[in-house]
Amino acid sequence: MYITITPQKMGGNYSKSSADFVGYLEKENQGLEQEDMEHFFNQNGDEISAEEVVREIDGNTAKLEKTEPRFYSITVSPSQYELKRLQNHSEDLKIYTREIMRDYVASFNREIKGRPVNIDDIKYYAKIEHQRTFKGTDKQVQENQPFATKILQMKTDIRKVERGELSGNIKTMEREIAKLEKAAPNQQNGKRILQGMQKEGSQSHIHIIVSRKDASNKFSLSPGSKYKASDVELNGKTVKRGFDRDKFFTNAEKTFDKKFGYQRNFAETYKARKDFIKNPKIYFASLMKLPTNEKALAFKIMGKAGIPMMPTIPVTQAQLAMKIFNRLRRGAEVAIKSSSIGI
Repeated sequence: MYITITPQKMGGNYSKSSADFVGYLEKENQGLEQEDMEHFFNQNGDEISAEEVVREIDGNTAKLEKTEPRFYSITVSPSQYELKRLQNHSEDLKIYTREIMRDYVASFNREIKGRPVNIDDIKYYAKIEHQRTFKGTDKQVQENQPFATKILQMKTDIRKVERGELSGNIKTMEREIAKLEKAAPNQQNGKRILQGMQKEGSQSHIHIIVSRKDASNKFSLSPGSKYKASDVELNGKTVKRGFDRDKFFTNAEKTFDKKFGYQRNFAETYKARKDFIKNPKIYFASLMKLPTNEKALAFKIMGKAGIPMMPTIPVTQAQLAMKIFNRLRRGAEVAIKSSSIGI
């Protein structure tokens, strides 16, 4: 389960309106019949229009400064393994969204009128999408880039030959381009993977837009708070503050596992991915203690996620050379970011 929480920003300041983001989320509905469209929904409503989402989010920004985000985007991306557990991607992910938004509010160390934040205190809208495209940060695109650069240069040279600015054999150059297309290391359905190409397989995921202000438009609820959970004195009163992302991400996994009877492998857990980046010695020590079949699946999952691995993993702590792990960690950070893992 890959979850990210990001404030939506346009240029130097935070956007004053959610219109552009909501419009972006409507892209998959273009050209579809009404019955095939995915609509916005929230905790209690279905088939909410994009216009209502913009109106409600934009109208819930009292006393926010230009330097403060009006809303946050939460993206929830189940893995291929997790998606296989679902009977109906649209309906099951809608149910799951409503469950994890309860996990979301439970992760705030805040009180409203003397009580903990609850699901009725937040204003959010969600939408299920079923397609993904390759980004420039994806490792497949990056590894193909040297070939893309050569192909682009050769196409430029062909145009120059056609204009008489350069001498050369166009057919020979076209054959060379065809060889480069096939030689690129990352292919999908026999074609070189490019930025913007649609990814094959199940790609269902969830986009959630949640207002910075609570539903009453009086209190600020920021999941981007730098404080995990703390109490401070303010005007002689003890005030709770903070949002525990670790708690939210961990509970979101547990909710999925309980709801859909999913047996989560060690390598799929948020804690394991966090340990991989922050303390690889602990990560690999834990990995080596797994039963053989679970360990094999963990390596398979790691490979699909693009996380670099050693051919053989040393068993004892003494053999875990920090130089090797630092190199692994740097490679893992790139792979994890391109997979949108929120840590």
